[in-house]
Amino acid sequence: MLKSSSGLAEEIDSYLETLFPIHRSLTGEGNRESLRILSQIAPIEIMEYPCGEKVFDWTIPPEWKVRDAWIKNPAGEKIVDWRDSNLHVVSYSESVQAKMTFDELAPRLHYLSENPSAIPYRTSYYNRSWGFCVSETQFRGMQEAGGTFEVYIDSDLDPNGSMSIGEIKVAGRRKDEFLISTYICHPSMANDNLSGMLATALLARSMLSRERPEYSWRYVFVPETIGAIAYLKFNESAMKAMNGGFVVTCCGGPGDLGIKETYVGEHLVDRALKLAFRDIGVTPVIYPFIPDGSDERQYSSPGFRIPVATVTKDKYYEYPQYHTSLDDLTLVNGAHLIESLTIYEDAIRILDSNRIVVSKYPKGEVQLGSRGLYPTVGGMIGQSLAGENKKVDHEKLVDLISWVMFLADGTCDLVSISERSGHDFKSVNACIDVLSGHELVEVLPLEQRGSAK
Repeated sequence: MLKSSSGLAEEIDSYLETLFPIHRSLTGEGNRESLRILSQIAPIEIMEYPCGEKVFDWTIPPEWKVRDAWIKNPAGEKIVDWRDSNLHVVSYSESVQAKMTFDELAPRLHYLSENPSAIPYRTSYYNRSWGFCVSETQFRGMQEAGGTFEVYIDSDLDPNGSMSIGEIKVAGRRKDEFLISTYICHPSMANDNLSGMLATALLARSMLSRERPEYSWRYVFVPETIGAIAYLKFNESAMKAMNGGFVVTCCGGPGDLGIKETYVGEHLVDRALKLAFRDIGVTPVIYPFIPDGSDERQYSSPGFRIPVATVTKDKYYEYPQYHTSLDDLTLVNGAHLIESLTIYEDAIRILDSNRIVVSKYPKGEVQLGSRGLYPTVGGMIGQSLAGENKKVDHEKLVDLISWVMFLADGTCDLVSISERSGHDFKSVNACIDVLSGHELVEVLPLEQRGSAK
């Protein structure tokens, strides 16, 4: 389970500081270094997919290696330096060393008029080119200075390199599997997607610290789009069998919590997330599915149709610092990330604990009193659900038992019972365990829904 909030927040902040400066892209040593650091949290297996490999309609591009990049003004002073911010270079820029006028250089400079202090994030993965990203303030300064500028990018595009991905497989009691995926390709931006990388590793660690899960879970760390597509290609049969899952991104900002729904909209994954929010009394912002955004486009594509949802805290596109240098460690911290982690953790537990319930006494009400279960004086079920040292709400317990027994017809799962009754999922789950112990109900796997009549 997750650590105490204060200790976990401090740990997250430390990893944020360590990982933020590392240069990441679709490929390269920065991705490997980041995965090795995340492996301190959970045991990530790092695998390499060869550049040039055809993956469905795409091809894994050459490995990009950048060593240095800068622009010098006519006085020979570095006025733009990749070592100050790894957003300064358009990702996948070719090597260049040249002198040019401002008018010649200007088409290669990217900036944001609406945010003069921000350096934008730009890429050119599949089109051979080069460029720099600068603040508008830097751009205007160069424009006013005029003269001849020296530009330098020391980079390689290695066709014999590879693309790194990370994987953690947690074997459950059942082979049926859920997916948790995040992307590792963005350079120094904290919410998009350093937050998702850390959250995924922490969720894996939490699961590994508990008893064996009911279902199997697969945690995947890939470069966005091409990494997810390649992973689908190399794991096609397993991915086609996925029950559902999550794409973890943009979950560490200061804004409101939200849900981007699965393409189904009311899939069990959506319902588990909404129950997790309901049970802590938080109303999330709801973002209906559209085929845009992150790797839900790949996992939910027609050939796979994996229903994946996302918990957001400042969703991509929705916050002004998005895809700029202002998406930094002043925006994201451990306390923010814990809010999203808590929702993910609860939703995962709901999915992993979900079962079908069948009453063994379906004809009329069961006699609870004869079994010592009627909680008039805080009996057994009251102690089990409320705890030995907590006051037992007898009316609430009777209502909970009544709903469980009434809905235990072999068609309702625990999620349905929690939704219909209004009782939180943890209480419903605990109630099922107690009633099962008294042989009043039978619990079945989800695929046996309706099989016991």
